Order: sequence, then structure tokens, then C-alpha cells
Amino acid sequence: MWKLKIAEGGNPWLRSVNNHVGRQLWEFHPNLGSPEELAQIEDVRQAFAATRFQKKHSSDLLMRIQLSKENPNPNPNPNTNPNGSEMLLGQVKVKETEDVTDDVVTITLKRALNFYSTIQAHDGHWPGDYGGPMFLLPGLVITLSITGALNAVLSEEHKKEMRRYIYNHQNQDGGWGLHIEGSSTMFGSVLSYVTLRLLGEEANDGQGAMEKGRKWILDHGGATAITSWGKMWLSVLGVFEWSGNNPLPPEIWLLPYLLPVHPGSLYLPITHFNFSLFTHLQILLLLRIYHLFFHKMFFLISYFYENNTGTRPHTRSSE
Repeated sequence: MWKLKIAEGGNPWLRSVNNHVGRQLWEFHPNLGSPEELAQIEDVRQAFAATRFQKKHSSDLLMRIQLSKENPNPNPNPNTNPNGSEMLLGQVKVKETEDVTDDVVTITLKRALNFYSTIQAHDGHWPGDYGGPMFLLPGLVITLSITGALNAVLSEEHKKEMRRYIYNHQNQDGGWGLHIEGSSTMFGSVLSYVTLRLLGEEANDGQGAMEKGRKWILDHGGATAITSWGKMWLSVLGVFEWSGNNPLPPEIWLLPYLLPVHPGSLYLPITHFNFSLFTHLQILLLLRIYHLFFHKMFFLISYFYENNTGTRPHTRSSE
């Protein structure tokens, strides 16, 4: 069972200048949780998966379950939902033609205070998940993979939850967006698909989800149509040639920072990789996944002409 640790250190990898105040960290404990608690968590997971296309956000339900037990409502409602969001005081709705009375305001304020008091951490802050962007997790997984640290840093439980997260935010058409509410893009789809493969998923796993993702990619031009950041990650991984990237030479760092063409801190690693043409070539990985989302074999692609293929509408987020 996963437990949210708040304002705690106890790990040699964690550093803090404020005694870890405000820090939140999920840890997995195999022996934690009663059968009832585990069943409650599984029910919440299944309920979210069943409505994931209508409601993209998880509302931090696992965190709310834990905090609602640590901060019990002084006026508990026997009909409380698993996330602890329902209070004893009923919701008050005022029609446009009705007056807002003191009782209505009082009840609404009490409901708000009851709710927020149950999801406050013991150190005083209100935890919350930083979720939404679908391109951050792939960068982490690819980096851990090419440095050989994937299995050392991520436990099997971490990998399992990462796979669950990616599957839960796959769109109905089979692709993935730039963020969890975005329409499918080549950037989000290719990186999410590659991440699943690096996390151990095979081409036919996910109860059809992998096939749907691969079909979306191939139906929209293949992975060569990914945008520049995606081409960079694929090149680092060894499944795309650097000649297929628009050059970002490190010499532009010599320009004054105020110039609009200055790359800023965001493109520092990209200029380094571009200059060194860094590639972590994994032959087995190349053989396993390359043919699944490219239309041509590796040596048949004219990479020089693929520099700007990521400018087609479906490769970018429409939001």
C-alpha cells in the first residue's frame, strides 16, 4: 500500500534547508493496509478508470483517503464518500430569485472549513499532485534508461504506477496528448508509447492499449512526424538519427541573454546533446520497438528531410 510521507527526510537522496517542511513523498509499504483499506483503494482506482474520459483528473483521491483518516471530521457524516468530501452539513443552493441569508453563508463557510481541515497536512500545508504534462515522465524514464539506473531507482511498484498513469490518460482514439486533457499529438503519443516499452510493457500489453497507441502513431505519419523535443529524446535513445534534428549549436550561448534567440536555461541540455551527438544505442531496444512506430527501416529514412516534419497540425497541441 502506498503512503504519503509529509515533512520527512530519512533518505540519503533527499536534501532540505527547511527541515523538509512542505515536502511530500509517496512510499510503498507491502505490508501496510487492512483488507478493507486495500479494497477501498482498489474501488477508487477502478472508479477513476471507468470515468477517465469524462473526468481527466484523479482529484488526489488516494491522498484524500489518507488525510481524511489522519484529520477526521469533527462532525462525521455516515454517508461520507471514500474521498471524505461529503460533510454533515448539506450543500446549499440558492436560486437567482432568492436572497442569500446569514444561515446560507454560515453553512457554506462551515462546509468549506470542514473540507479543507480534513485535507491539510500535519506540517500546515495542503499537499497536491503536480499532474498534467505528459512529457515530463518520459524524460525521466528515458534518462534513467540510458544511464543504466532505471531498475536501481525505480522499484517494480513505481513502474507499475507509472504504467497505470500513462494508460489512464490515453485518449479514446489511442493517442496521448501534450497534457492529460489535450487531444492526441505525435509528441505525446510517441513519448508515452516509448516510456511504456522502457517500463517493461510489450507490444500487445495493456488489453489492446498498446496496439491502439501504435496504430494512432502509424496512421498519423509515424514517429518521424514528432516535434523537435521528441526527435531529441529519440536520438538520445538511439532510435532516431541526429541528422534528422534541426541543429541547436552551443555557440548561441555566447550571445547576450537579452536577445530573443538566446536559448535560455531550458535548451542547455539539448545544445549539449546536439553538439556531442550523444546516442545511447541499445541494439535490443532498437530491434524491439523501432519497427513498431516508424514506417521505414532505420537505414531507409532520409533524416535530413525529416527536420521539420513535426510541423503538421496533428503533431502539435491544438489548445
